Amino acid sequence: MHIAILTMTFSLPGSGSLKEKRRRMGGMHERFGRNPAVAVCESGEHNKHDAGEWSFVVAAASRREIESLCSQIEDKIQRTVEGRVIKVTRELL
Repeated sequence: MHIAILTMTFSLPGSGSLKEKRRRMGGMHERFGRNPAVAVCESGEHNKHDAGEWSFVVAAASRREIESLCSQIEDKIQRTVEGRVIKVTRELL
């Protein structure tokens, strides 16, 4: 069993409130939490309206599967989140 933690930090220019931040970042749990190999949570920047940090714990049978799932998550977020990804880290456990 292989496990990775993918953490993404976002800049949300123009976001004026936490409510707007939640709308712009909305659906992370819905989009990624359905996959039984992925756990997702807002891991930082909870009280900042113009920034966000989300972490994804990914488990799979091989490192190759881990890399593929992490890449899929990154690609989908780049296309769907109304903000800029400013930092991405992957930690293999």
